[in-house]
Amino acid sequence: MGQCVTKCKNPTSSLGSKSGDKESGSKSHHKKGGGAGSSHKEETSGPCGKATSELSNGTKAMEVTVETPVIPALMGELHRDDGLDGDGLSILRIEELFCCYKDEHEDAILEEGMEMFCNDLCVDPAEFRVLVLAWKFQAATMCKFTRKEFIDGCKAIQADSLEGICSRFPCMLMDAQGEENFKDLYRFTFQFGLDADEGQRSLQREIAIALWRLVFTQDMPDILEHWLDFLGENPSSIRGISRDTWNMFLNFTQAIGPDLSNYSEDEAWPSLFDTFVEWEMERRRKELEQALLAKEEEGSCTETECSPTTDRLETEGSRGSQTWGGH
Repeated sequence: MGQCVTKCKNPTSSLGSKSGDKESGSKSHHKKGGGAGSSHKEETSGPCGKATSELSNGTKAMEVTVETPVIPALMGELHRDDGLDGDGLSILRIEELFCCYKDEHEDAILEEGMEMFCNDLCVDPAEFRVLVLAWKFQAATMCKFTRKEFIDGCKAIQADSLEGICSRFPCMLMDAQGEENFKDLYRFTFQFGLDADEGQRSLQREIAIALWRLVFTQDMPDILEHWLDFLGENPSSIRGISRDTWNMFLNFTQAIGPDLSNYSEDEAWPSLFDTFVEWEMERRRKELEQALLAKEEEGSCTETECSPTTDRLETEGSRGSQTWGGH
């Protein structure tokens, strides 16, 4: 892997020699086009000497007839070797970076390659930054980047190296905080969590819980932990999360206050939300009762009632120590 990373960090090393050869060739061409007298003497002994030799009628061949056609072809070849797009990114560097992690049998970066890729980026595959990167790459499947997704994604974030991708993380995280951008990221996360190979249409409960924690990393709603507790305590009745439930939960966090007082079953909320609100209100009622009971028990032990008992215990303890001490 070390060799692969080294190669990726210096992908232009193999291109530099080609560019250098062409540049030196261009310089030698420039020297040949110098003074007329000296030019002729140099070229008669070089590879192009036949082109400048005298013809049978005593005239000399024009030097430009040999040299001129080489220039546009040389420039075009240099441009192809650079492999730069309109924004100055090296497509060749991006492709070489992709090849460092792609699977041997499939033209895509799969789970093992993703772990290596994240390791070289110094990020955890399960952290929020990787989710944001997948969103920017518009990845269709979790733990997988196709060649097109990887190349288009690198072009979208303007990076063609590991260092370049790392340097874009702060900007990507800031982009994800925008209201419309976060909404897009949130909806992307649902699709990202589906198993496309199995044709899933809803998220497994455990995966949905993990993704809700992940996508709300930067701005966690007050109700989120209680919502996830509700899902975790009702495994038999909640097997999967539909797209509608996933999307509507974001609206729920934005429209309903922490005390749930403005929630109405008459509105078009998913039925699961009705069940959750009932469960949450019951949980809060029990929590309040327990708090009041604890307060009453604490208040029932007044200072006048507790002090004699304390004194009696201290006296009995003293007598007991004396008795044992007598032996």
